[in-house]
Amino acid sequence: MKKWAILLALTGLVLAGCSNNASGTGKDGKPKKIILDYAYYSPVSLVLKDQGLAEKKFKEEGIDVEFVLSQGSNKALEFLSSDSVDFGSAAGAAALLAKEKGTPIQTVYISSKPEWTALLAKKGSIQSVADLKGKKVAATLGTDPYIFLLRALKEAGLSEKDVEIVNLQHSDGAAAVQSGDVDAWAGLDPHMAKVELESDIQIFYRNPDFNSFSTLDVREEFAKKYPEYVEKVLEAYEEARQWTIDHPDETAEILAKEASISIEVAKKQLERTDYSNPVPGDEQNSIITGSGEVLKEAGLLKESTDVSKLTTELLNPTYADKVTK
Repeated sequence: MKKWAILLALTGLVLAGCSNNASGTGKDGKPKKIILDYAYYSPVSLVLKDQGLAEKKFKEEGIDVEFVLSQGSNKALEFLSSDSVDFGSAAGAAALLAKEKGTPIQTVYISSKPEWTALLAKKGSIQSVADLKGKKVAATLGTDPYIFLLRALKEAGLSEKDVEIVNLQHSDGAAAVQSGDVDAWAGLDPHMAKVELESDIQIFYRNPDFNSFSTLDVREEFAKKYPEYVEKVLEAYEEARQWTIDHPDETAEILAKEASISIEVAKKQLERTDYSNPVPGDEQNSIITGSGEVLKEAGLLKESTDVSKLTTELLNPTYADKVTK
């Protein structure tokens, strides 16, 4: 795929999805409504929506809450870029890439540390990342699985030029690897867990340290106008995170229902998800910076970009620090 096509996809020049304008200010200086996304790859966001925690938090203040489904980090970041949501769920590395391309966001919360992406292929067809040379690999541009693929290729002494990356949304990538339209797929849960359990597709390469966290990102304009409401949203997220930890079986049921998957698939996804640390910090900084350096080498970040500085500008632990104390 030509570099300009990749950049077009990553910068979100063609926006899709929600057409509503986010927030808006009422006469009392409060936002009229707060628009949050929810995503199958972010179980805490599903619990937040299912339990009505945000609605309860803002009901007394007369602030409406609206939810929009994000099918991938790329969609969440498009929504943030187009002011269609106030808060979006994205992989940390994908958020870094979007920020460098001009999306004004800050990562204010860590929903979880998932191992939500790996490389998959039909059983016995691909043994290692080195075997991908000359092969077709499905990945959703601008998302953690895509960045995971780049990091895995680099580790194996290859680059994106050694494979044909086929840009497919996550669910379509899962279908393509099963049908044989592609040789391998950079997967994302819950689609990844589903094909693992229900088909002859298996993981041939995994590396938890190449997964860059499930982050919650806020539009900088919203944070500047309504810092107290960023804290209130995170308070609701904290309730959802604690509920998720305390109710694993119910969380699996919520995920299964929302994503239209079996309870076994939902549990498979959740068993490799860690909810223990919601505050952006050194661990996130290290992994996201590493992903950014790979993106820079691939020409998807400018040569002049100071990746470490950009990561520090992206991660803002201030709100989560207050809420979790």
